[in-house]
Amino acid sequence: MLLSIEKWMDKIIDAVGYVTGVLLIVMILNVAFDVMMRYVFHNSSIGMQEVEWHLFAVIILYGTGYALRHNAHVRVDFVYDRLSERKKAWINIVGTILFLLPLALLVINGSYEFVMDAYTTHEISEDPGGLHYRWLIKVQITIAFIFLVFAAINYIIHHINVLRGLEPILVDEEEMI
Repeated sequence: MLLSIEKWMDKIIDAVGYVTGVLLIVMILNVAFDVMMRYVFHNSSIGMQEVEWHLFAVIILYGTGYALRHNAHVRVDFVYDRLSERKKAWINIVGTILFLLPLALLVINGSYEFVMDAYTTHEISEDPGGLHYRWLIKVQITIAFIFLVFAAINYIIHHINVLRGLEPILVDEEEMI
């Protein structure tokens, strides 16, 4: 049962990762267009520049859950690499429960007021020509950390399956090169 739940969660996380990748392409095109407009036509849009950092923020925020699912996150490997698969699985489970989940839940709780304040005050960009509805980008913090909690639960389930002998531990693709 846990194995099928993990596979279902993997599909959702990978779909979010795919959308994040598409947003990265959109951001690259946006930056290229903005640079061309600025240096070729001597015309620039504050709104386009704000879209750049909005897209960048969304890519980073949602990319964390995707990186966790693919074991591409940062860790101190000089000790971890020498451990057995079971010890690695235990470290990943305990570390996720003690460190990642409390921090993510703290950010979710703290970002609620942040988003509601922007929504109720109809916060907009301070720059002329900037974007309206600032709460739309701020709510991405809350949603992305909910997604990170979802990915963390998937990560824990994966390592429980490793302990049960149902799956090998994930290996970062860069380690294989």
